[in-house]
Amino acid sequence: MQFKSLLLSMLLMSFICENVIAQPGSRNDIMKNLITENYALAESQYTLMMKSVPSDRLPQSYDANKNQLISREITWWCTGFYPGSLLYIYEQTKNETIKAEALRALKVIEPNQNYTGNHDLGFMMYCSYGNAYRLFKDEKYKQIIFNAAASLATRYRPTMKSIQSWNKNQYFNCPVIIDNMMNLEMMNWVSQNGGDAKYQQIAVTHSNTSMKEFYRPDYSSFHVVDFDEKTGKVLRKTTHQGAANTSAWSRGQAWGLYGYITMYRATKNIAYLNHAKKIAAFYLNHPNLPADKVPYWDFDAGQQPIAKRDASAAAITASALMELAQYSTGAEKEKYINDGVKMLQSLSNETYRAKQGENGGFLIKHCVGALTLNSEIDVPLVYADYYFLEALKRYKDWYLNN
Repeated sequence: MQFKSLLLSMLLMSFICENVIAQPGSRNDIMKNLITENYALAESQYTLMMKSVPSDRLPQSYDANKNQLISREITWWCTGFYPGSLLYIYEQTKNETIKAEALRALKVIEPNQNYTGNHDLGFMMYCSYGNAYRLFKDEKYKQIIFNAAASLATRYRPTMKSIQSWNKNQYFNCPVIIDNMMNLEMMNWVSQNGGDAKYQQIAVTHSNTSMKEFYRPDYSSFHVVDFDEKTGKVLRKTTHQGAANTSAWSRGQAWGLYGYITMYRATKNIAYLNHAKKIAAFYLNHPNLPADKVPYWDFDAGQQPIAKRDASAAAITASALMELAQYSTGAEKEKYINDGVKMLQSLSNETYRAKQGENGGFLIKHCVGALTLNSEIDVPLVYADYYFLEALKRYKDWYLNN
């Protein structure tokens, strides 16, 4: 397939992305071009990437020093993002090669519907099969999502009123992490689409516990809350990937923001919306948030302003803000859209976005997985691409076409 040159549009957007957009009319003109450009690049990049994907593993990152795609086994928490990204690209481009690869990747991770080894079934199975069912309405996909919800429900601990995230290990007794808020969207969806009502009740109970136990007075979040499973007592509040137990790990703040927005969508409980807005205020008004709105890997990271950025946190937050604006009005709504657009503009400039044919086929550069564990530092990460593409789609669907 012939891919039209992206050079001119990339140069144009590099200039435009230096400016904050305030007027909806001009903003829409810029975003229309930005969305078209990014999906054309995504089509090209993922067509390149799929040539290197193993038959039984899914892409995670790219080692530039070795010119090697990094892939993971199917039970790795990120394996739903590759087929999910492909489905977003197919939806915009109608490229049948992209669709075929998405369907192949879905088949690879299908056994995860019965996996109970951790809490990440939402990431694995809803970002993938959720999009597949939305697009193709195949009842087989719906049943797989139902099965995944049943598997996730096995990790609910009534004494803790939470879904256990990781299994007991050398560091934690019965840990729950803020990331778990992202897996509740699948539970709500199943209950609201013919499944057992208990799944949404689990999601609600988990959300209420997390609101109480994870959030500080300034609406920043701990990363990990460790429980005594027998009594439900909180043993400690700490971090595993952040700079310190008292710090605000950037991606964790993004997970919580996104998660409470989805809980409001599902329940219309105003407490969740208000909580999401307070998380957003902490994030967007933080004095350590850089002008381009791509955060450091932790808001309290040392060595600022040369600390590593986490572009994945910006991508997640941009997508979350697009939805938060849907439930807002007036100046507040415009702020959420403008800040989300600024993040997308920054991620689209040459600092954070790969050039065609580079980065192993990934779109976004400069992400951080777990700096404190010396893991995935300053690399592309598959979920950054997924939420970047989702944020672009959301702007197109909600603000450009309406």
